[in-house]
Amino acid sequence: MFGDFRRRKVDWFHENKIDYVDYRHERILRRFINERGKILPRRITGCTAENQRKLTTAIKRARILAILPFESETYR
Repeated sequence: MFGDFRRRKVDWFHENKIDYVDYRHERILRRFINERGKILPRRITGCTAENQRKLTTAIKRARILAILPFESETYR
């Protein structure tokens, strides 16, 4: 009964008072992709739906500008 309790995940952007997810901040965006380069889903990141959409757009822009890789080199 009490073993099913899970702590609610907190939106990292809301917690740090970040309104605009900038595609140039590689260190922040790397927190939300896995080691293979895939974008982590909302249920894992804990972001709100609005911030997850902003995050996805920023990661895709950073990939196009070669700030982030499309896939990991070690994955092959």
